[in-house]
Amino acid sequence: MGDDIYILGVGMIRFQKYPDKTIKMMTADAMQALFEDVAVDKGDIEAAWFSNSGWGMSQGQHCIRGQVALSPLGIQGIPVTNVENACAGASTALHGAWTAVKAGLYDLVLAVGAEKVWFPEDKKKMMEGFASGADVEFVQTIIAAFQADAAKKAAEAKSEDKEKKGGGHTAFMDIYAMGARMHMKTYGTTQRQLAVIAAKNHHNGSMNPMAQYQMDMSVEDVLDDYQVAYPLTRAMCAPIGDGAAAAFICSERALKKYPDANAVRIKASVLASGSLPDSGIEGIGERASRRAYEIAGLGPEDLNVAEVHDATAFGELLQYEEMGFCPVGEGGPFAESGATSLGGKLPVNTSGGLECRGHPIGASGIAQIYELVNQLRGVAGPRQVEGARLALAENGGGFIGMGEAAMCVHILERI
Repeated sequence: MGDDIYILGVGMIRFQKYPDKTIKMMTADAMQALFEDVAVDKGDIEAAWFSNSGWGMSQGQHCIRGQVALSPLGIQGIPVTNVENACAGASTALHGAWTAVKAGLYDLVLAVGAEKVWFPEDKKKMMEGFASGADVEFVQTIIAAFQADAAKKAAEAKSEDKEKKGGGHTAFMDIYAMGARMHMKTYGTTQRQLAVIAAKNHHNGSMNPMAQYQMDMSVEDVLDDYQVAYPLTRAMCAPIGDGAAAAFICSERALKKYPDANAVRIKASVLASGSLPDSGIEGIGERASRRAYEIAGLGPEDLNVAEVHDATAFGELLQYEEMGFCPVGEGGPFAESGATSLGGKLPVNTSGGLECRGHPIGASGIAQIYELVNQLRGVAGPRQVEGARLALAENGGGFIGMGEAAMCVHILERI
């Protein structure tokens, strides 16, 4: 399979709402941060993978987004692959970069994700952009049923007053809410356990200068926030915002040229796709994580820290189970035990996760890598997991049926 492959450097901008910044500007800022992390000669960059989902829908910039964003920075003339894979776009770009270096085609390549999601002047277009990450016919036919079921459950929970305070939300929140209610009915998971996850992430995010939300919240604060779709309150859901993140991926040969770089080894990189409920195919999370563990030669018990795709608190809980952190059905008690908090058995989403760091669709996957690289370098500040050596990133994207349409799992190792 060839030499080991490494993350040579990482860079990102704080995720938040940037009304005056374009995709080009945010890409330039993330690239500046990347070059500050490791002073790579632009002439050494042999290829690039550029992730973005909404530039075409918002401004008509289709087809050659990577070339348009990177050429003004002097990164031009090299092969550029444009990647669109819903919320898993950036991690898919990283996987593509890893694959090419692993195959021996290149020694040093670039993976970038950049996204503008916030369009206050056109909220309908903004919401439609999220809905496009699922089977659109499916979304149109079931969302009304989801919302009716949510209203019924909210009434049963005597939370009509919170329901009235709620604003608009994406179709994905209805899908996550339905999944949460099914999990609650099947395994006895509680809304409070979801609030424990969200409060943990808000605490982590309060210590992360790159996070969109930087305020601590208690479990009660989370429960008292307005309801989006039962059992999810606003504090349990990822905010809408903009951002960009980038990484250099290199071979062992290229690493020798940058001896001062604090590189991290990629022990496994896996891309998987989802399936329809009647396919008979195992769930995407179980398949992707098992393959990643096999490639890396380890198991979930060996991990020290993880970043998982928590578009909602329930999304994080589900990944505890699918990544093998705990048995199926026990995600709620696992969170409640403190196992995933800083100082716990396996801290999860030390960055604050999507719920607090933010979720600009095409950039989120590399933002996870940015956090884990800093954890493995031992430079995560007050969020630092002591002795972190092995880390997992799980980034899901879109929906097919009730599961993710795409997923990447990466396992990283300190060297």
